[in-house]
Amino acid sequence: MLSIAGLVKRFGNRTVLDQLALDVAGGEYVAIVGESGSGKSTLLNLIAGLERPDAGSVVVDGSDLAAMEDDQRTLTRRARLGFVFQSFHILPHLTIQQNVELPLVLLAVAREQRSARSSELLTAVGLGDRANSMPRELSGGEMQRVAVARALVHRPALILADEPTGNLDPDTAQTVLNLLAREIRSRGAGGVLVTHSKVAAHSADRIVVLEHGKLRSP
Repeated sequence: MLSIAGLVKRFGNRTVLDQLALDVAGGEYVAIVGESGSGKSTLLNLIAGLERPDAGSVVVDGSDLAAMEDDQRTLTRRARLGFVFQSFHILPHLTIQQNVELPLVLLAVAREQRSARSSELLTAVGLGDRANSMPRELSGGEMQRVAVARALVHRPALILADEPTGNLDPDTAQTVLNLLAREIRSRGAGGVLVTHSKVAAHSADRIVVLEHGKLRSP
């Protein structure tokens, strides 16, 4: 689902990523760890097509984001990528179900299909009875489960999780990590987790360390 080859990213005279390579298969969940400033966020932005590399390729589900124009990258990102963020990014004026449906709205999916898919995912994450609740009525752990449902609702090829448990207590964080891993594996999406947490990293199938611009085994 993801194949990175020869990836180079520079900021001025500093090379942040240097001929980096990574492959993630469908149903595989990979954690990327590294010191602060090692380039983890930059790598995630390149995988998401939010930044352009100076060299190399980022192939998601057969399409090279690095070679695309901006509009094409945006459309590909909407259709093939799902995101789980540390700060949830749940819209406070929408119900939980409406928040989960947002990726489908952007893809112009019909209302009945949106309702069916969002209901299915909310049930999968244990929030089937909270569809009409507002975000202010949910706990932090429930909000993160909503974010997981939203990331999966459009059946993306690749899930990107950026410190998804950073704002949660340890017990709730473990629940969310287990849920994220289960859903990635069961739905056959590739998964990439960027984290400082050793506990979070060990929820993945494989851990790689970003150091000196390259990825290595721990």
